[in-house]
Amino acid sequence: MRREDFTLTVSRVQWVSTDDTPEQPLVRINCHGADAQLVDRLTGPDGELLTNEETDVAFRLHDSIDDDDPAGVVSVTNRITGSFVLELNESASDVLQFIQAAREYGATTESGDGTYQVEIYVDDEPLVTYEKSTFLIYDPDGNLLRSQSLIPSGIEL
Repeated sequence: MRREDFTLTVSRVQWVSTDDTPEQPLVRINCHGADAQLVDRLTGPDGELLTNEETDVAFRLHDSIDDDDPAGVVSVTNRITGSFVLELNESASDVLQFIQAAREYGATTESGDGTYQVEIYVDDEPLVTYEKSTFLIYDPDGNLLRSQSLIPSGIEL
């Protein structure tokens, strides 16, 4: 699978800048192409699709966060094996805006943790939806950027 096989669409984040009613942010990742390989990577040893608890979402910067228009790679990984399920290129400003919306949405929920949804589609057909509360951001050297990451309270990394 190539990064070009995927498109990423973000929604339900506009309310942050307009003071509208908070909505849970949503990221939709659509695979066009290597669908059999994606389904295989999203399938656990039991033959079932990986659960929310078995996946992680992260963003690794290619450039310094202080650059004018930094870019990086969004990844979904199998938490059990550590292997990549998928990767795609994305702008850091878009990712950071999404995390800010998730953080502010979390402040409106009972738990106070930022939450968001990840939907993975294959050729515009829904495959799996995850409810996530963690979104880790790494610099180009692989160091965790805690202040930019979405990390629920009480989580030790």
